[in-house]
This record gives sequence, structure tokens and C-alpha cells, in this order.
Amino acid sequence: MVLADYGASWKEHRRFALMTLKNFGLGKQSMEQRILGELQYTMETLEKSIGTTLSPQVMFHNVASNIICQVLFGTRYDYDDNFIKVVVQCFKENSKIANGPWAMLYDSFPMIRSLPLPFMKAFNNIETCKKLATRLITEHKETRVPGQPQDFLDCYLDELDKRAGDGSSFCEDRLIMFVLDLHFAGTDTTSNTLLTGFLYLTTYPHIQGTLYDYCSFNHLFIDQVLEKKGHASYDDRHNMPYMQAVIHEVQRIANTVPLSVYHCTTNDTTLTGYFLP
Repeated sequence: MVLADYGASWKEHRRFALMTLKNFGLGKQSMEQRILGELQYTMETLEKSIGTTLSPQVMFHNVASNIICQVLFGTRYDYDDNFIKVVVQCFKENSKIANGPWAMLYDSFPMIRSLPLPFMKAFNNIETCKKLATRLITEHKETRVPGQPQDFLDCYLDELDKRAGDGSSFCEDRLIMFVLDLHFAGTDTTSNTLLTGFLYLTTYPHIQGTLYDYCSFNHLFIDQVLEKKGHASYDDRHNMPYMQAVIHEVQRIANTVPLSVYHCTTNDTTLTGYFLP
């Protein structure tokens, strides 16, 4: 739970999100196919960039963003599409602000919150993303077939129809921030972890060589493990313990969210003699 008030509304939406995301393949074979499909575009991007400069940060954000977009909006976007360019840029800037000193100052000194300081950029970015999300919701309302959802947005709109007038926390205003939360959560930490792995493999090229040459303790070459397949699948991990070890080490050492997030108590609490209201 990040940046949310714990209560009935949060519980309702969490339950709905988990159920709906599972229905659209989270943790299942269909999600793996979306990932593998998107990686084809990643490889094309890398091949086109041979001999030129490339920002891996933008590339990994595009990849992660597009995979969650397919679940949320039923669409993948070209990397030069205005929607994904604007959203990825806003996410990158907000992640940097949230993990930097301005967020700490904003949280610690309420009297500065109305001043035109750099943290205001984060709120402007949120408004930009909300306008884009609102446009997508409007488009879905015009094209969806009730009872036959094609993506997460359709499911939420169906749920709104079911819950009309029952006093639940489901509403269009909540939907806008809900999809942005899921989009950001499905993009930022994943892409930053990939970026960290990219950094370490570039810094330690001999590990790259070992990964490529020996994918198991039985010294099976990648080609032998894949058996002439065009890509690695999740099941291939059983034959790639060294690959698994490198992935786990990247996740252990990565500073994905270096300052963590701010916390608060849900009840008056005493901890090692300190009273926390």
C-alpha cells in the first residue's frame, strides 16, 4: 500500500484490481506472451540504434508501460506515439521528484507547499496524465459493449453500471487516478530494475559473457537450453540457475526506490517508548 488511505474504499478497489488483473493474465501464460511480444519491438529499437546513442531509461520505460497499457487500455502504442511519450516523461520526472530532496521538504514542512518550488512540477504532471486518462475513458465509453469487457477500463465501467446507486466508492473520478496508479506501478519499478541490470551488465561485461556461454551448472549453452526457440520462456529458468542468480543479485542490490515512501500509523501506537499518534 503506497500513498493511499487504508479503509473500505482501498479494500474494495484492491479486491477488484487483483481479480480483474488475474482475469487478464497476471501471473499466467497470456501475460508472458504480451511481454515476449513487446520485446520484439525492443530488439528492433536496439538494432536500429546500432552506431548511434540510445537512452536505455526511455527504452525500458516504453517497454514496461506498453505491457501494462495492453492490460489497462487494450492497446499498445508505438514508441513515438504522443500518448506514451508524454506519460513516460511524466512518470520519469515524478519518480525523480518523489525520490529526491524536494519531496522530503514538501512532506516535512507544510508551510512551503503552496510556493512555486520544483515539487509543483509533479502536480502539473499528474494533471497532464489525468487529462490523457480522461480521454481514454471517454473513448472506451463510446466503443465498449457492456458485459463484454476487452480490458481493465471496460471492467471498471461495467462495475460502475452494476453498482449504480449502491453507495460504493466506485466512481469515474476514482477511476482516473486508479488507472494512473496501476500504470505508474506497472511501469516505474519494473523499468528501473531492468535499467539497473543493464547498468551492472555493462559495468561487468565478463558476467555478460558467462551468462551467454553457460546457462546452467551442466554447462548448457543458451542454444541448447532454448532448443532452437526464438526466445527464452519463464519455464526455461529451471535450466538457467546462473541467470536466476544474476537476476536475484540485481534485485537485491538495486536502489529502485532509494528513499522508500512516507509512512503513517493507522492507530495510536507506542514503539520502544515513543508515542506515535
